[in-house]
Amino acid sequence: MKKYSYIFVLLWFAFNSESQTNAKRDKIDQLRVAFINSKVNLSNQETQQFWPLYNELNDKLDLLKKTYRINFIKNFNAESLTDKEAESLIIAEFILKQKELDLNKEYYEKYKKILPIKKIALIKMAENDFKKELIKTIKSSSPE
Repeated sequence: MKKYSYIFVLLWFAFNSESQTNAKRDKIDQLRVAFINSKVNLSNQETQQFWPLYNELNDKLDLLKKTYRINFIKNFNAESLTDKEAESLIIAEFILKQKELDLNKEYYEKYKKILPIKKIALIKMAENDFKKELIKTIKSSSPE
């Protein structure tokens, strides 16, 4: 448990430091990798094959979300949305979620070629645990 506390103390410092957003994101990514590695015992070969795919998937997911934000969220004023614009925004979000699902399914198939199913499940659980810990850390470090 001390190991996880140490990771999240580092995370807290990374999140609250005065560094640039990219540096914060890189630090969080490093902590995510360390967290997942601590939860899932990947062999050296699995590590070499898995992490490039994992990073590739996350880059594609980030690009999808960024494109959505640029094309839809920033182009609409929530106060003055027409019904047509609101519907367009909702449909665009459905499309985004479907594309995310499709990408996750595609990479699940790729992961199955290099990892046992149990390790894939452990990675997914570790990702969820990391997100929960990240949220807890952010909440505990923000002034109320």
